[in-house]
Amino acid sequence: MNHAKLLLIVSSLFGLWGVLMGAHMAGGGSYALSAIHAHVLVLGWLTLFAWSLFHKIYQPNQKRLAAFQAWTGIAGAILLTSGMWLYNTNPFDLPRGVTLGFYIGGGMTVVISFLLFVVLACLTDSKKRDA
Repeated sequence: MNHAKLLLIVSSLFGLWGVLMGAHMAGGGSYALSAIHAHVLVLGWLTLFAWSLFHKIYQPNQKRLAAFQAWTGIAGAILLTSGMWLYNTNPFDLPRGVTLGFYIGGGMTVVISFLLFVVLACLTDSKKRDA
């Protein structure tokens, strides 16, 4: 599977998660998880979707860098958003250090992915490639 398609599929799953979360919050009348909801949609759905378009349109020649950027983006989005949820709700009564580790580890993985994206964008030819 190419990186554009993988990012597209994962972003669609985040979009579904965000919509279901929003519906749940609205139905329950509680917006306590709105920060997590926002991260699910902005990082998971919007950012991964934008990266999917970049990978599809520009098809970077730096294949290893492109793969590492895509996978760190996916891993970071999963770890950050699930880490936020675990840290704020702690439904499994995990030690605070464990939930904080997911949260911080996910955030740092997202930072790495964004740095890799900047490098990838700078190294990629600005001409659109034929699909």
